[in-house]
Amino acid sequence: MGRDRQEHQGIFTAPMDHSYRANLGGDNGNSNRGPRRPGFSASYPVVDPEPLPAPREDAASRVFAFVEDLFFLSKIQATGQKMNVKVEFVKNEKELTERMKSNGEEKPSLIIFDLNNANAKPLTLIPKLKSKLKKGTSIIGFLSHVQGDLKQKAHEVGCDMVLPRSAFSQNLPQLLRRHGAIEADSGAAD
Repeated sequence: MGRDRQEHQGIFTAPMDHSYRANLGGDNGNSNRGPRRPGFSASYPVVDPEPLPAPREDAASRVFAFVEDLFFLSKIQATGQKMNVKVEFVKNEKELTERMKSNGEEKPSLIIFDLNNANAKPLTLIPKLKSKLKKGTSIIGFLSHVQGDLKQKAHEVGCDMVLPRSAFSQNLPQLLRRHGAIEADSGAAD
């Protein structure tokens, strides 16, 4: 019976011993000890820059955003609060013009466009803003990474920087800090 059982049992598999991973240095991120596998670098968390000093209550907004997507609206709002940068959300050119007039002589440092926001008409509004605001204001647009044609058109009409949504999200704290600072006037849009 012993031999009969051995012939009809099939392939015997033992529980896998994963100690070979430790010997190779590839521990699937379970430990920070020992050498790592070649080609797999350690990932470091992205550190947000230091927030700016808290602005005065009556401080003029330096950053405006044409964003209706609730996810990005709340992300920009939360990041702005964290970085002590006042961001105003506008829906159209008329609203932007009114808010800029309330700022007095100070022009915005940054205008953010969700290039998929059809209500803002970014491809017609960006050239108007570029001619009116000149070099003192940077215009940044974001879109889906697969929208190559829209990216090209946005650059052609005067958008200073066009980023995929993921890169925009990742760089948002640095962008707001750079453009929200009062001393950002010189050389903001080179």
